[in-house]
Amino acid sequence: MKDVIIKEKIFNHSINIVWNAISKKEEISKWFIKTDFKAEKGYQYRFSSESNKKDCTDITGTVVEAFPYTLIYTWLVAGTNIETTITWKLESVTEGTKLYLEHSGISKYKGDTAITMFESFNGGWNGCINQLENYLKLNINAG
Repeated sequence: MKDVIIKEKIFNHSINIVWNAISKKEEISKWFIKTDFKAEKGYQYRFSSESNKKDCTDITGTVVEAFPYTLIYTWLVAGTNIETTITWKLESVTEGTKLYLEHSGISKYKGDTAITMFESFNGGWNGCINQLENYLKLNINAG
């Protein structure tokens, strides 16, 4: 069973623009899902499912680490008691900003549920990275 999902993407935006997009509730709510998120250690956040998004479930968790340009938080899908971890790291590169996303701890789910959740999260993160890219291109007007 694979336990870690890793996604990497280079954006042709400055590190501060990408950081704001992944760490500020107003921006996260535009490209991902409505949230009360604060990039502050210890903050307990909620990503709220919306009626117009199919297959969307509430997510809660706690911010473990938050300083430019690393963000780590726990991830608890509503209706489960399995806590996984999300890590975002940003790095300035010649082309703009390299984003590294890691979702770990998925093997805590039991049996076939772990496989199902891994596949769901993996596809979900692909969609999220695409949504972030579209948000940055269309709303930040810098890409």
